[in-house]
Amino acid sequence: MGQNKTRGRRYSDDSKLNYKKILAVVIAIAVIIMFALTIKHLLSYDITKFMAKKEYFAVYSENKWGVINSLGETVISPSYAEMIIVPDSTQDIFLCVYDVNTADGTYKTKAINSKNKEVFTEYEQIEALENYDENQNLWYEKNILKVKKDGKYGLIDLSGKNILNCEYDDIYTLKGVDNSLIVEKNEKLGLVDNTGRVIIEAIYTEIKPLGTQSLDGYIVKNEEDRYGVIGTSKEQKLEIKYEKIEQVVGNNLFVVTEGGNQKLINSKGTAILEEGFEQIKQILKDSKEVIFIKDGLYGVMSIDGTILIPNTYEDLKQLDNGYLIAKKDGKYGIIDLENNEKLYFNYNSISYNKILDIYVAEDIDFKSSIIDKNFEVKLIGILSELNEDLKYIKMHINGEYKYYNLNFEEKQNTELLKGNTLFLSKKDGKFGYINADGEVIVDYIYDDATEQNKFGYSAVQRNGKWGSIDSEGKVVIEPEYELNNNIIINFIGKWHLGEDINMNYYCDK
Repeated sequence: MGQNKTRGRRYSDDSKLNYKKILAVVIAIAVIIMFALTIKHLLSYDITKFMAKKEYFAVYSENKWGVINSLGETVISPSYAEMIIVPDSTQDIFLCVYDVNTADGTYKTKAINSKNKEVFTEYEQIEALENYDENQNLWYEKNILKVKKDGKYGLIDLSGKNILNCEYDDIYTLKGVDNSLIVEKNEKLGLVDNTGRVIIEAIYTEIKPLGTQSLDGYIVKNEEDRYGVIGTSKEQKLEIKYEKIEQVVGNNLFVVTEGGNQKLINSKGTAILEEGFEQIKQILKDSKEVIFIKDGLYGVMSIDGTILIPNTYEDLKQLDNGYLIAKKDGKYGIIDLENNEKLYFNYNSISYNKILDIYVAEDIDFKSSIIDKNFEVKLIGILSELNEDLKYIKMHINGEYKYYNLNFEEKQNTELLKGNTLFLSKKDGKFGYINADGEVIVDYIYDDATEQNKFGYSAVQRNGKWGSIDSEGKVVIEPEYELNNNIIINFIGKWHLGEDINMNYYCDK
């Protein structure tokens, strides 16, 4: 339920969805980012765009770890026992763990570049700062590394420039919020951003995010177990005196507990709403209403206490467009603030894509209904891709991949995938590839296949096994991999994406 998140997924290519796996596991499909380059389709293909900017990825082979680039070339031969972390796929910096002692939990780290040369050698330890969103999707904080020197921690950027002096006992991310790093000193907590700017001095016993982004501010707790709120500009948004502050965001409105009672207050501490509810779950966009819980059920009331929607729902959440996703009798639908049903309660989940202004509703069989802003069901099938850059929808319907623009008009892939040299085509139940002029480049010999990914590679399947072809249609590796346990099918050269997509690694087995 709620708005789709796309940033956290550690993959972003036009990849093959393994539908057998999808029937067993419910996954959030990442938004796929494509190049938008104009190419000329003549007798030869412009493949220079795939070579313009290299990216780097960890690989696993023969129980060892190494690094490849986006051309499929080996950069660091698989020779490390522990996984190599690539904190930024566009940067030539890789982090290695070695000399692991499982008995006492100690280990060593180092940073190397594509020449396998150790860098940043003045530090005792170098680590990426990993973070997770509410769906446990992994990302690394951008252009920043945690380093240790003389037993203390600080920060550097990926060029080695000092960002924060090594004077802290520990540094780690504020989970779910980017650009927000907890620093620990003398058993007290503070907060800095990715530039090393101190937002909160290390004088508190607890720091939590007020919302899902740094601009919302931070909840802090002092030694007297009292809570307040501090903003990103170091301003005190709410006095540190409350028994509890909920992680509920509003326009300078806060949900606090005082004297054992929860209440809605403004930044001056004046009570706005104090009764008629057991818990406030969300302050709505106009800051004039709240979603509340009473007797275990959800409803909506105005901040003057007037009940607008009785507490009859099992769940409620307002979307960015003002409508509410509601749950009733175990199923989700959509209502407005007048409690009018806009979308029938018939779905296992509903999400909203603000950029494309469409809803994706999933039923019990994991089929997705694509619903427009007027709540009309436009498409039904298995959602393969919502492309926010090129503004199209890719669906798997009746065994076929189909493309649609945002008017829900079916389009050919050659019309939409402007950066591709090859386009997936199907004939007589078999898959091949054509160019933009419709000429067959790869014969129709495959049982299944994918569109070209942003690195120029396509995955092809025959007799239940997968291989890959390059941007000219040449076979890189014949189909030999059984990938039944892979949620995403994607290749870089001979290397295929590993089973754990959050780890964002490739392998050759």
